[in-house]
Formats: sequence, structure tokens, C-alpha cells
Amino acid sequence: MADISDLCVAIRVATAEDVHLIHAGLMTIARHLDAEAKVTATAEDLRKHGFGPQPAFNVLLAEIGGDFAGMCLFFQSFSTWRGQKGAYIQDIVVEERFRGAGIGVALLRHTAANVRAGGGTYLRLSVEAKNVSAQHFYERMGLVWSQDERIHAVYGDAFEALAGQHESGV
Repeated sequence: MADISDLCVAIRVATAEDVHLIHAGLMTIARHLDAEAKVTATAEDLRKHGFGPQPAFNVLLAEIGGDFAGMCLFFQSFSTWRGQKGAYIQDIVVEERFRGAGIGVALLRHTAANVRAGGGTYLRLSVEAKNVSAQHFYERMGLVWSQDERIHAVYGDAFEALAGQHESGV
């Protein structure tokens, strides 16, 4: 693969018209992890939640010659312990044919610059335990694995039950 300096790479903020590209990027990640069945989000979900009056996330798209090369989806975060704004990267992906050309590096750097321009001072992310190539990439970029933290989550019926607990008087 050619070095990124040999390619005409453009990185831009995604618009509502890009939801199909964003969804395709998410599906690329899911295929890489053999987890396509876990993706229930649709392009319309992305449009609804990412491009209204209060967008839940931001996306930077990388393009080469007008072709989708990759993306980074992130949202604002706040560290109560640090007392500072930052961002959480939810998804970052590079199309397979462009891997190794520095697109991921460019996306991560542009995301950090975007967050810094908004007053942020850090990035956080999580990575699937079996996605070893991504883990190595993040470590090369200076992101360190926090051995002190574990992610906990609640979804679906369990979330509904938790959200409804106050209704039972508990």
C-alpha cells in the first residue's frame, strides 16, 4: 500500500447525507469481529441521533479520491476526577484496501485536534478483547490500556427493569 503522503486524503465532518457511509463503516467493524448479528442500528437511527438539534455524536470521515476510506465516531465526555472535557471514541475503522496507509493515524490525530479545539484534553475508548490489531494500533499511538477499569453495561430488558425500579418505590 502507498504511504499516506502519496495519497490525496481528505478528512471532513460527516453530514446527515453520510449516514449510509457511517452505517457501512460500523458493519465493517462488525464483520471484522464476526459480530454482524449484534448490530441493530440502522442508517435512520444514525440520522435521527447524530444530526438533529442535539447530536449525540460526531463523525470524521476520511476519503481518498472521493471514496470512503474510514471514519471515527466520537462524542463529548467529561472527567469528574480531572475536571476536564474530552471525548470518547465509540468507533474507528479504516476500509481494508486502505489499511496500512496511515488513515487510522490521520483519523485519530484529526479527532484529537477536533476535541482540543472544543476545549477537550483527552480521548478515551474501549476495544473488543479479541481485536488485537486495534489494541496494538492504539498502543503505538500512545493510548494506554487502563488495567484499573472494567466496563459495565446494561441493555434491553435489563435496562428497562433498572429504569423502572423507581416506579416500584425502591
